[in-house]
Amino acid sequence: MEELAPRVDLAAVRASTRTIKPTTGYRVFTVINAVVLVLVGLLTLYPFVNLAARAFSSQAAIAAGDVFLWPVGFNTTTLQSVVEQERFWINYGNTVLYTVVATAIAMVLTTSFAYVLSKQHLKGRGFLVGITLFTMFFAGGLIPNYLLISELGFKNTIWAIVLPQAISVFNLLVMKSFFENFPAELEEAAAIDGLSTYGILFRIVLPLSKAIIATMILFYAVAFWNSWFPAFLYMDDPDLYPVSVYLRNIIAGATGTGEGLGGDAVQIGANVKAVTTLLTVLPIVCLYPFIQKHFVSGVMLGSVKG
Repeated sequence: MEELAPRVDLAAVRASTRTIKPTTGYRVFTVINAVVLVLVGLLTLYPFVNLAARAFSSQAAIAAGDVFLWPVGFNTTTLQSVVEQERFWINYGNTVLYTVVATAIAMVLTTSFAYVLSKQHLKGRGFLVGITLFTMFFAGGLIPNYLLISELGFKNTIWAIVLPQAISVFNLLVMKSFFENFPAELEEAAAIDGLSTYGILFRIVLPLSKAIIATMILFYAVAFWNSWFPAFLYMDDPDLYPVSVYLRNIIAGATGTGEGLGGDAVQIGANVKAVTTLLTVLPIVCLYPFIQKHFVSGVMLGSVKG
């Protein structure tokens, strides 16, 4: 004899659901939360908008402090003077090359090392983690590093920028924490099916780690894109400079004089910092919205364990 399933009055359930209303406290919290988030967003956006406004404003308006959210006395003298320089585009191409190569090498080394350190059964794991943490707080110093790079023959090469910064300890620890939280059952099942360690890493672990990988790519790309001191220290040929060094030299040499850029020296001296900073950060600003979701989820996943 069939058991009769209890009948559920769907109409009554819908009616009771409709009668549930948010409390006054919840409504107040929602409003306050929305207002705070809007204010934080505006405060975060203001410096960039002000920077763009100053980049296209006149010298007199900037000196008088009249520029806030919109250009005053619109001019493009400085922008034209910068982008018309052939060396600017040569150095911009160098920055793209250095960033791509350095990020690729850093991701390979960081991912490999983090995956190894995430294995609890690894012999000497504590010693390796200790050495890694030691390098996070102590460095060899500027002069020993310079001598080392010179002896290795890396001066005036891309390797002077790439190799000394190939592994960020912070990024390494975040990836290590993520891999430690990875389900061990998946790796065990893959091993039973005959996959080697490298097969498990490339066919199981990495495809399921897109969020943390995208986050680390963003971290490394931003760091290498903005890096200027290693190139300033280890490179003598201006044609090998990244754009950050080129723009740094413009700021140092052109502020107040406009020397080397041509055009109206007064206009250039007033807003050259805004123009150069805008040109430097614009690619990162354009790239970030496309990987923001991976950035947020990657950091959350990688920070569950310390």
